Amino acid sequence: MTERYSEAYAARHGRFAVIPAAYVFLRRGDEVLLQLRAGTGYYDGHWAAGAAGHVERGETVLQAASREALEELGVVIDPSALVFLTVEHRTGDGAAIDERVDFFFACDRWNGEPSLQEDKAAELQWFPLGGLPDPVVPHERLVLDRLRDGGLDPVTPVGF
Repeated sequence: MTERYSEAYAARHGRFAVIPAAYVFLRRGDEVLLQLRAGTGYYDGHWAAGAAGHVERGETVLQAASREALEELGVVIDPSALVFLTVEHRTGDGAAIDERVDFFFACDRWNGEPSLQEDKAAELQWFPLGGLPDPVVPHERLVLDRLRDGGLDPVTPVGF
C-alpha cells in the first residue's frame, strides 16, 4: 500500500511546506501602482505591490492574482490580462513558514478604478519604475528593479 503524501509523511522525510503567493503590479505606461503597508505587522511603512496575497486552497495562482486585485484594489482583472514576470523562490531562516514561492504578474488592463479596499494600507500611489519610493519591500524591490533594467529572469532565487 502506498502512503498518502501528508504533513506527517513530509515531516518524517525532512520535507517542508512551500507557501505560494501571487503579486500583481498594475502598470500604466512606465508607472506601477504601489500601496504603503500599514497595520499588518509585516513590512509596515514599506511600499508594496498594489495587490498581493496567498494562493487559497483550490484556486490557481491566476485566480488568486485576480481575487487579490478585487479584494485589495476593487478592480476586476481577467486572468488572461496577467503578464507573467517571474517566480521568486525565497527562503529565510529555514523555518517552514519561510519557504516561499511568489508568482509576480504585471497587468495593464482591468475594469474599475483602483482604490484601497482594506485596512492593510495607508496610501495608494503611481510611481515611475525609474523613481520608486523608499523603502519598498525588499523581495518586491528586486523584481521592480530588474523589470526596470530589463534583466528579469523566469526564476529568481532569493536568500540561498
